[in-house]
Amino acid sequence: MSGETNLSVLLASMEPVLSTQLYVYCVVSERQLVDLSLSKIHGMFREKEGITVITSKTYAQEVSINYQGDYRCITLNVHSSLEAVGLTASFATALGEEGLSANVVAGYYHDHIFVQNECADKALQCLIKLSESHQET
Repeated sequence: MSGETNLSVLLASMEPVLSTQLYVYCVVSERQLVDLSLSKIHGMFREKEGITVITSKTYAQEVSINYQGDYRCITLNVHSSLEAVGLTASFATALGEEGLSANVVAGYYHDHIFVQNECADKALQCLIKLSESHQET
């Protein structure tokens, strides 16, 4: 299954869901990474400065790794194609107009938007409103 590419369909059927889990961003070295439990890592990306790891705040504290922020994850439950055009721009624009930052991770099936914990409910409502504005009445 390759996912949806039609922007109107994607926006109308986003079905954003806000996690209850608090996530944090950490930067770790190769040496630190091998000591982490893969099952506790929600996302990871290699950069020249280090390996960015997204994990629960609880786990970061448990293993004593430095982290930044408290984030919640909004998952768009529509199966978006990795080749879809405009979805990220649409929701990033809507969130930006509300003064909300969006740290986006695209998985194979879904997009995941990490937003600051204190703004999470407002971000969810913004995305629901965006989706509803594209649904046929």
